[in-house]
Amino acid sequence: MKNGTIFSGVQPTGNLHLGNYLGAIRQWVDLQNSYDCLFCIVDLHAITVPQDPTLLRQHTREMAAAYIAAGINPEHSIIYNQSAVKEHTELAWMLGCNTPLGWLNRMTQFKEKAGKKKDNAALGLYSYPVLMAADILLFNTTHVPVGDDQKQHLELAREIAGSFNHHYKTETFTIPEPLILAQSARVMSLRDGTKKMSKSAESDMSRINLTDDADAIAKKFKKAKSDMAEGISHDIENRPEVSNLLAIYATLANTTIAEAQSRFSTSNFSHFKQELADIAVTTLSPITAEMKRLNDDTAYLDSILQKGAEAASQKAEQHIRKIKDVIGFLQF
Repeated sequence: MKNGTIFSGVQPTGNLHLGNYLGAIRQWVDLQNSYDCLFCIVDLHAITVPQDPTLLRQHTREMAAAYIAAGINPEHSIIYNQSAVKEHTELAWMLGCNTPLGWLNRMTQFKEKAGKKKDNAALGLYSYPVLMAADILLFNTTHVPVGDDQKQHLELAREIAGSFNHHYKTETFTIPEPLILAQSARVMSLRDGTKKMSKSAESDMSRINLTDDADAIAKKFKKAKSDMAEGISHDIENRPEVSNLLAIYATLANTTIAEAQSRFSTSNFSHFKQELADIAVTTLSPITAEMKRLNDDTAYLDSILQKGAEAASQKAEQHIRKIKDVIGFLQF
């Protein structure tokens, strides 16, 4: 018997990197054995900023390939692209009509992404937390895997669900619980340990792409920023670059940061970085090879996404009819 339902997703914006893998996809692989899982490619969220249509289609398939190559089994989990299930946007509108503007005004990511141009930002960029809530609540999700930077959005989804239930005096929505991800849920840049590893960072040296070959991985870790202090045996809490590299190693080696620190306490940085590169290559090379194979078979990827969309739509339609009934919509 499964422990509940999990929903999670990643935007198809290209340049999948080590942070995406360690912070989300790798951990999903284990979760699918204990939960009913829906792993979405959130292409509707992607268009909150301008996208090239050809690249969006390409990146959507690449994301599906990455899911499967990393170990998500489409026979056990539902893999689909968000725009193929119309109930996501239907529910987003219904929830938006029950969400106070004040709740959205406190969301930090809009301020960060819109910056000083917020008056020219798209409505979707402002309201996408409501769509994110709809994504989760559409399937009566019980648990959502989250890192520290995503807790605010899940909390909003919980508030929206609770408000709807209270307003209509029902238990229409399950209140989802956070499933806190492990130590490397927030993988940082190789060039600046205070910033998250990002697809959009200008320097490709700041991230390990899932498409990088062994030589590129070794070069990037060799060039990774580290402070001038000798060794890694002390004060790592105040040394963000060292702390980040240790966390990456510990996660790849399935050990703790403390154990990794102890292992390399007498090593110099060059030795540690070489060991880090070696374990990263060992872990990522099979995934990279499988991604390449799958990306060459678009018919197979499309069949997986279509099958997943049909399964997700079936679940979503059942719930959306109940929600419409609670609201008072006529249905025929």
